[in-house]
Amino acid sequence: MSADAGATATMPLTVGLVIDDSLDRPDGVQQHVLTLGEWLSGQGHTVHYLTSTTVRTDRPRMHSLAKNLRLRFNGNRLGIPLPAPARGVEALLDEVDFDVLHVNMPYSPLLAGRVVSRARAGTAVVGTFHILPWTWLTRWGARGLGLVQRRQLRRFSRVIAVSTPAAAFAAEALGVDPVVIGNPVDVTRFTRARDAELDGWQPAEDAPVRIVFLGRLVERKGAGELLRAVARARSLTQVPVEVVIGGNGPLRDELEAFVRTAGLDGVEFIGFVDEADKAALLAGADVVALPSTGGESFGISVVEALAASRGVVLAGDNPGYRTVMEGLEDQLVDATDTEAFAALLARYVGDAAARAAASARQVEHAGRFDVDVIGAQVVEVYRA
Repeated sequence: MSADAGATATMPLTVGLVIDDSLDRPDGVQQHVLTLGEWLSGQGHTVHYLTSTTVRTDRPRMHSLAKNLRLRFNGNRLGIPLPAPARGVEALLDEVDFDVLHVNMPYSPLLAGRVVSRARAGTAVVGTFHILPWTWLTRWGARGLGLVQRRQLRRFSRVIAVSTPAAAFAAEALGVDPVVIGNPVDVTRFTRARDAELDGWQPAEDAPVRIVFLGRLVERKGAGELLRAVARARSLTQVPVEVVIGGNGPLRDELEAFVRTAGLDGVEFIGFVDEADKAALLAGADVVALPSTGGESFGISVVEALAASRGVVLAGDNPGYRTVMEGLEDQLVDATDTEAFAALLARYVGDAAARAAASARQVEHAGRFDVDVIGAQVVEVYRA
């Protein structure tokens, strides 16, 4: 390698992380942007966040380029940007000489599309594709965007997809050829919580097994499937359990009504869980159940649970979660099969040694997605 090439390979970069949604909510794409951005800044790169309406002030160089509307898409809530004024976009791109614009995909022509179309010729444009379709509308909507944006997509130097299934859908919908790099997770923060939980911890003989669910209370996340499986599992094991449901959503009233009707004792709905409290909640679980039934391109929450839990992580057998759980397939379950789900729960509820063995395996698996590993892979794409 020449001296010039070596200097280029280590030179700090100016990176614009582009997201059509707000960064005020801790959803999956937002976590990707914030985790990657913090890591890049820690490595000496200069990071700008190009978003729609964002009011948080804990990150420097936050640029809210457009207002947004809140709606539901692919089983999630997200913000759709209103048209970004050209003057604001052009002023930012004139002021900042970006080495890389990193666009989160699929993207709107009203914000990210306007940034891409006005990017300087010397700026590399990189994308990360995040979704798998949960509904036919999502599938056809992504295909429609791909047709509209086909010419602009030629401006991208490289597209990343967060999993092999997401890469296949990106190729189908957008006609691109992605490289697969998973979502970055601050694994150390979660393993630290696990270590603190296990330090001197001894389970009481008569203590109930603690089952934790964490996620939006919407159909595809599977909280209802979990409660039905717990109700069935009561007849398969005599070990007492307590269930903690973390998260809010439109199904909460329905789920609470089911708990009352089924006579399920020991179920607690704790509502929204702050990001600062998440690691401790997962660390204190004997069983973490994340039984999503579909629409997952990856599983950030699964990686966090694998790193944090003192016990076993059981996940829904969908393509995105299967990617994360590679090597741990015996902990996947079709959550819509209540009998199979109940049997898997009963197996681990009744076997503390199996839970401990699973926890030890899981930490190593989570390390594949640590931000130090993923971040370095992303920077390689930037420099290439």
